[in-house]
Amino acid sequence: MAEIGSFVLLLALALAAYSFLAGLIALIRKQPGSERLSETARRAGIASFGTVFLGAVVLVTSAFRNDFSISYILHHSNRDLPLPYKFATLWSGQEGSLLFWSLLLSGYGLVLRLRHKTDTRLFAHASVVIAAVQVFFLLLLNFAAKPFAVTQGAIPADGNGLNPLLQYPEMVIHPPMLYLGYVGFTVPFAFALGALAMKYPGEKWIHITRRWTMVTWGFLTCGVFLGAHWAYSVLGWGGYWGWDPVENASLMPWLTGTAFLHSVMMQEKRGMLKTWNMWLVFGTFWLAILGTFLTRSGIISSVHAFAQSSIGDWFAWFLVISLGAFTFFFIKNRSHLRSEHKLESLISRESSFLFNNLLFVLACFTVLWGTWFPKISELAQNTKVTVGPGFYNKVTIPVALLLLLLTAVGPLLAWRKTSLESLKRNFLWPSLGALAVGIVLLALGIKPWNDVSYFYALIAAMLAALVAFTVISEFLRGGRVISRHTGQNLVASIAHLWHRNTRRYGGYVVHFGVALVFIGILGTPFNREAEKEMGFGDKLALGPYTLLNRSYTQEENGNYSSDLAIIQVFKGDKQIDTLYPESRFYTASKQQQHMPAIRSTLKEDLYVVYEGQNPDTGHPIIKAHLNPMVSWIWIGLITMVFGTILSLVPNAAPSRATVRDSVEAGVHVRPAPVGAGD
Repeated sequence: MAEIGSFVLLLALALAAYSFLAGLIALIRKQPGSERLSETARRAGIASFGTVFLGAVVLVTSAFRNDFSISYILHHSNRDLPLPYKFATLWSGQEGSLLFWSLLLSGYGLVLRLRHKTDTRLFAHASVVIAAVQVFFLLLLNFAAKPFAVTQGAIPADGNGLNPLLQYPEMVIHPPMLYLGYVGFTVPFAFALGALAMKYPGEKWIHITRRWTMVTWGFLTCGVFLGAHWAYSVLGWGGYWGWDPVENASLMPWLTGTAFLHSVMMQEKRGMLKTWNMWLVFGTFWLAILGTFLTRSGIISSVHAFAQSSIGDWFAWFLVISLGAFTFFFIKNRSHLRSEHKLESLISRESSFLFNNLLFVLACFTVLWGTWFPKISELAQNTKVTVGPGFYNKVTIPVALLLLLLTAVGPLLAWRKTSLESLKRNFLWPSLGALAVGIVLLALGIKPWNDVSYFYALIAAMLAALVAFTVISEFLRGGRVISRHTGQNLVASIAHLWHRNTRRYGGYVVHFGVALVFIGILGTPFNREAEKEMGFGDKLALGPYTLLNRSYTQEENGNYSSDLAIIQVFKGDKQIDTLYPESRFYTASKQQQHMPAIRSTLKEDLYVVYEGQNPDTGHPIIKAHLNPMVSWIWIGLITMVFGTILSLVPNAAPSRATVRDSVEAGVHVRPAPVGAGD
């Protein structure tokens, strides 16, 4: 199996290299016969997907067959590993994850090359860029991080097992989502660089890549939030975001990618920010590669990172070369990127998008600086200084609140200039609703003058309410107009409204999801915790709950042994639940792992951790957290994904509404178009 896997990856490298070189020569020569050469390059790129796919199949099959003659399988699997985690072996280690990255990249390239007739020359340029990135990853797989390297010496009877942190159902889907986002941003970058290199006229490349970018952004959003949920459900510290370097690595391209999704509308509508958008889409791609460099070079320590490795040098060179190539074409063709219009008013949709972008980039720079500061301080002072959550929160919380305000205000502003009458019409009632939410929270006992975190929570609640109310008011206002003109009920009218402009109203749903996420986050300042050694019948009080240790026991299977506590949860005198926190010891890897038990409601999470045992008494040590509102974060994610899907649905064909005659008044109303775009 190892020989087959190594051969197909070498063949994949040859095909990708041919696709790159032949495609590049065809673009440069522009002579008779170049079209045929370009077509062979396209077909070689398509064939490269088949070979990489076969390599991935060989690796996964080897994991299911317990083929420990392959070193990667020996180090990342074992005989008693559950089947879903054997499949996850593909991305659980360094070499396999790079193979998975290459597989996804070749898959994206396959779709791009199959759709080449949309615009043959532009797609040919993008295909060459994709092939260049493919060559880099396949060089890694063939010479630096070989997934099919054979085990040296005697082959052990069993493997070392999968990292215990990864043996959680969510890890079967979290890395694929994250990688689909990381890798997917290569596609809009490839189109952008191709359009820049060929001085592509107009904004067609943006229209072509819009759905690519939205799909990729949706995957990356899922990946970031699923990572947060995994940290919450597995690491046992009671939180979901710790500003870990690898968490930051996934957040940075998400921030710039979100900025690009907003600012690209200005280029589509007004021909503005062309240079800015080029650098944003390149920066997003570059940050995705940088994140991969962080996790694989060992340059910065993290609970998520792979072991230190020499392939960090490969990524460093690739980052330098890609920056140099993009800078060359930008300097050469920057005159092609002149804006067609200028900002006319500070109270306009253009200005809101501009401020939105500046804030996203500021947040990204803050995260980038904090992530790299340990290395920078080590190089400058020979002392490694690590910054904590306080550094990030000091900057990102105010920035996030300003972004939340723009999320409410920006989409409802008019292009070029917004009148005061329009502002009043769009924001009066939502603003009053947000103010009412603030008053209610103050009445419930929140005292923002006692603690700055309470102040931020109050402001976040009011701004989240403002976003929610503006989104609801937009749907209701548009739905009523259509209902009045067509006679449909309000629900059908709102569905009709969305179908006439899916991108706009799907975006509103995404914004509503963002508001829900902020509602979940704003509960953080009110978290509480308690810890106690608990023998049989001992109790632990936390908020309105009483935890009773009914029993503790041990279990064992082939993969791990575990110590469990059986905790009954009471609210008042009534038992409402039974939780089973456990501490696992994985047999193959000889590692300990805590698995918290979580009782989630819309109001709060009761989060219970088996911390270990007192060696003197043998009693379990139980730590409990009471975390308000956390479920709304995951509900917000679902809403954001749903909104993204709604945005991807094609608009309905233009039609004219049939308006009922007002017979009683003797007035005939002329039919008018319904569902105009932005």
